[in-house]
Amino acid sequence: MTRRATSQPRRLGPSRLDLSVRLGSLQLRNPVMIASGLAGYGDELEGIVNLGKIGAVVTKTLTLNAREGNAPPRLAEAHSGLMNSIGLANVGCQAFISRRLRHLKALKTKIVVSVGGFSEREYGEIVLRLEDAGGFDGFEINISCPNVKEAGMSFGCSPAGAAGVVRAVRPKTSRSIIVKLTPNVTDIALIARACVSEGADALTVGNTFKALAVDVQTRRPLLGGGTGGLSGPAIKVLSLAKVWEVVSAVSVPVIACGGICCSNDALEFIVVGATALQVGSACLRNLRTPELVLAGIEEYCRNNRVRSLAEMRGTVKSPEL
Repeated sequence: MTRRATSQPRRLGPSRLDLSVRLGSLQLRNPVMIASGLAGYGDELEGIVNLGKIGAVVTKTLTLNAREGNAPPRLAEAHSGLMNSIGLANVGCQAFISRRLRHLKALKTKIVVSVGGFSEREYGEIVLRLEDAGGFDGFEINISCPNVKEAGMSFGCSPAGAAGVVRAVRPKTSRSIIVKLTPNVTDIALIARACVSEGADALTVGNTFKALAVDVQTRRPLLGGGTGGLSGPAIKVLSLAKVWEVVSAVSVPVIACGGICCSNDALEFIVVGATALQVGSACLRNLRTPELVLAGIEEYCRNNRVRSLAEMRGTVKSPEL
């Protein structure tokens, strides 16, 4: 009696796997990025994280002038999450150019500079100064910080405000412009369409969710700035819904950001329609989380003979969602 041969699915060979993604004119070796605010200006991670494996690092958000940020305490734990109220503390645009930018040029990954502002004119001025300096790969325009009054999220909460910022920066650069949207709006799709109509190359969805925690003994907020932004595993399912709303509304690439802790989280966002993803708060537990997320994505693709993420992107089945 001859034994019937069983057919085992073969793993995909490493040379046949292509995880590269394109965000406008910005080409990344893979979709895993380190979110703004987690890596300082990028060079702090050199020697700690294998940046040669990461798709890109997004710097801390820069404003025209240096900012000390909000009063402490600036961090507070929440159930399955972290609240922060940093308040865009940064060295300012000129100091970044003169002291930090030259170090970033030597890093073996793409550098995306995050830009914030208190007026459309300020956004445009920062982009122009950075464009003249060069030595990086793209811009992320932050119109979503929930921790600064009269800046950030104040622009990102209306289609007109968001469009005005993109209109101010678009003529200043030919590099990719990625706009970071806030999830703290009623209809994020409207904001997304407004940004794309003014020339955004890609959208990051999104930022932290506005949150509050109170000390019942002192009756005061736990954070020095009062409210803060909630991140971490608690917001992943909320972020997933926001990404789905945006990918259904626009045709430019969408970068998922919010609660990604492992490769399965990342793959969920890709199935919903994200092109790339940013790892944020999970880095505070383990700085190598982005590398581990990438390794898990590669493993899944090889085991399932997926040659590129385009084969998976946007394959979530309706109407079950």
